Amino acid sequence: MRKYLPFLLLILIYNISFAQDSTNVVTKRSYTAMPLEIGQTPVIDGLLDDQGWEVAEWTSNFTEFEPDNATPPGQKTKFRIVYDKKFLYVGVRCYDTEPSKIEKRLARRDNFAGDWIEINIDSYNDKRTAFSFTVTAAGVKNDEFISQNGENWDESWNPIWYTAANIDDEGWTAEMKIPFSQLKFGKQKEQIWGVQMHRRLFREEERSLWQHVPQDTPGWVSEYGELRGLKDIQPQRQLEIQPFIVNQLDTYPKEAGNPFRDGSDFILNGGLDAKIGITNDLTLDLTVNPDFGQVDADPGAIALDGFQIFFQERRPFFVENKNIFDYEFADRNDNLFYSRRIGREPQGQANLASGEFSDQPNNTTILGAAKFSGKTKTGWSLGLLESVTGKMFAEVDTNGERRQELVEPLTNYLVGRAQKDFNNRNSYIGGIFTATNRKLESNLEFLRKAAYTGGFDFKHNWKERNYYLEGNIVTSHVIGSEEAITNTQNSITHLFQRVDAEHVEVDTNRTSLTGTGGKLEIGKAGGGNWRYEGGVIWRSPELELNDVGFLRQADLIKQYLEVRRLFLKPTNFYRRMQFGLEQYTTYDFEGNYNRIQYQFEGFLNYKNNWWTEIGGAHKPRIFSNTVLRGGPRWRWSDENFGYLFFGSDQRKKFNFTLGYVNSQAAEDNFSLERYVMRFRYQPFDAFSLSAVIEYEENPNKTQYVDEVMFNGTPRYITANIDQRTFATSLRFNYSLNPNLSIQFYGQPFISRGTYTNFNYVNDPIAEKLDNRVTLFNTGQITRTNNTGSYFVDENLDGNTDYEIADPDFSFVQFRSNLVLRWEYIPGSEIFLVWSQGVTGFGDPMESLGSNLEAQILDQKMDNTFLIKATYRFIL
Repeated sequence: MRKYLPFLLLILIYNISFAQDSTNVVTKRSYTAMPLEIGQTPVIDGLLDDQGWEVAEWTSNFTEFEPDNATPPGQKTKFRIVYDKKFLYVGVRCYDTEPSKIEKRLARRDNFAGDWIEINIDSYNDKRTAFSFTVTAAGVKNDEFISQNGENWDESWNPIWYTAANIDDEGWTAEMKIPFSQLKFGKQKEQIWGVQMHRRLFREEERSLWQHVPQDTPGWVSEYGELRGLKDIQPQRQLEIQPFIVNQLDTYPKEAGNPFRDGSDFILNGGLDAKIGITNDLTLDLTVNPDFGQVDADPGAIALDGFQIFFQERRPFFVENKNIFDYEFADRNDNLFYSRRIGREPQGQANLASGEFSDQPNNTTILGAAKFSGKTKTGWSLGLLESVTGKMFAEVDTNGERRQELVEPLTNYLVGRAQKDFNNRNSYIGGIFTATNRKLESNLEFLRKAAYTGGFDFKHNWKERNYYLEGNIVTSHVIGSEEAITNTQNSITHLFQRVDAEHVEVDTNRTSLTGTGGKLEIGKAGGGNWRYEGGVIWRSPELELNDVGFLRQADLIKQYLEVRRLFLKPTNFYRRMQFGLEQYTTYDFEGNYNRIQYQFEGFLNYKNNWWTEIGGAHKPRIFSNTVLRGGPRWRWSDENFGYLFFGSDQRKKFNFTLGYVNSQAAEDNFSLERYVMRFRYQPFDAFSLSAVIEYEENPNKTQYVDEVMFNGTPRYITANIDQRTFATSLRFNYSLNPNLSIQFYGQPFISRGTYTNFNYVNDPIAEKLDNRVTLFNTGQITRTNNTGSYFVDENLDGNTDYEIADPDFSFVQFRSNLVLRWEYIPGSEIFLVWSQGVTGFGDPMESLGSNLEAQILDQKMDNTFLIKATYRFIL
């Protein structure tokens, strides 16, 4: 029955597709903005009492978007728009019959707290991208760049604009002043733009829109109304220069005898950021010697499977306009461009003799970077990024004599991206090219000298964008020494050395690798209550993206199907609800059938805005090519997992989420229990406190330990691990006003693992666990008291056959960041930063609490005190 499920799902999809379709026809609205005469310019104070507003007509008649779509909203809204040669002015009246209940929460920019009003402007009129400007009832501004027809909202976009809000007896009012230089449009006698006005009534969690959008519509920007009347306005080229200066003091525990750890370091640094409008459509961003000291540290994490950990990009230069360069060609985090590679931790290490000390840089210095990006009125989205990172040296001290050893070469990164809309903006085609070139020296020949990737992607929508077909193909080519390419073949991403693989093998004479990958998907994204998608993904064995991209594992073919049922019409029980079924299978390029999974998931948003999320999966077949790190293919026992999360109304000043995840494999091969608690408390409008607490137990009877040799034959050692992890993330935000705030982020993280019941792999693909591994008896394995290593006498002849290093661990880490941010004039900021951190290794035999106390609370921490000042010149 299992093997026929994908075909049954296809039949279900076919029936759904022809049984139900959206027939809603929505009339497009239009508003005409009016020009201002000299002396009519409104003062942006939120009062709407200036004569200039009177030249334009009010427009109203909003409709509810959520929860009860296409009905009159609970409160009325109206707005009008005027303009002069350089600015667009928006005035909004948000009526409220209970002004005392208007939620006026102070927060940092882009927080979207409380009641708000938002205008979206598609000045390209491409029906895919837009600029969003939002102001809350407290006067806090929020801004985002919208792309992919509403699928991507980029909060990192921070234009210069002006706004104010005011509460009165009729409700509240807002005024916005948006420079045309912050928008992108071409030369025309009269501009015709897409426009949408969006209001949130906080206490009812009600969203209302000026241009009605049915809730089953697959797009967002494509559904906007029209803004007309903008005549004889000229595109404004952007020219902004922002120099900065940074004073930094690092303090840390002094280390006796180590000249590089004398207790403190002082750094004075400076640099420059610039934004230059090449045309009104295309912008050049430059950064010279950038500093990101105000950015939060990465969360703690540990990976026992050997794979690299994906961390989100947080640096402003790389986050802004990230969507233009994004190329997720498969699923999860696989991407041709992973900006965290630029400025990465140096990959080399100093060679130290006994008694020598070294000062190893934590990150590679970015000498400079330039980013050319934008979208033209003819439908081209263009992006070109160039970055150079400098040579990095570890300084080595030998009894007072100093030398330098190269640990990272001079490297150039290039990323080019283009997409072209056509077919009345319903389709696009695009491409990407990346290049990484390193100037290697003899001690870094283990690195690849050059890496190139290219890709082609497309998407076609039809039938009012309800249906789509999308796909992409990528290729990679890496070049290096024999050592570098051999390392690539042996890496966890490829594992060409797998002893039972017939389709790949390590060739130590190779100096290049070339691979491909891609995706093809068809689906239904809107119209009615059903959604589905299905497709195939592949990554060839030689595909390699990890020089400036991210690839977890090559050698994969994946088929997938998903069907979801949406309940969009609210009832007395729920506001919205959805349930879905998923199925996927995976193979490798040798044809091995490795995995199949069936999954159920559901979400329910109750009438009172509490919610429940539930899901589960059955995995009757789980084979892995990576568990034994180059050893034979491995079979896990069948697995079932489930999760349940529920939470309170997220609008309330105190709200919470509780969650539980449980995974159980047959024969107790492995299991997972994760407990999650999140809460947020806002005792008064200007202050909020939030925390995320997670505790996890993850035992595994066959956790990989090591590969050893026994009588000339590889032995793959596994053991029963008892792993427990505790992590907490704590944040608070105090806003003195919309431009001055204090934020704190802190995370203690601890993960402990103890190993028992060591065994060796006997038949790695046996159905029964007892046949897969053979346990060592007490006569075969002994542990030494001095080193903790294990000595194995497998054949019981009285001689040690091999040694296993003690794998027990207890990793403890604490990171915190306290930031005062003051935007003293629009676009110019001062940051005061205090960061703390400590990393240690505790006693695995102790409890998590004991190690947390010993390695964090009882330790002296590293401290960084930083002052950063920026000033933005608008020329």
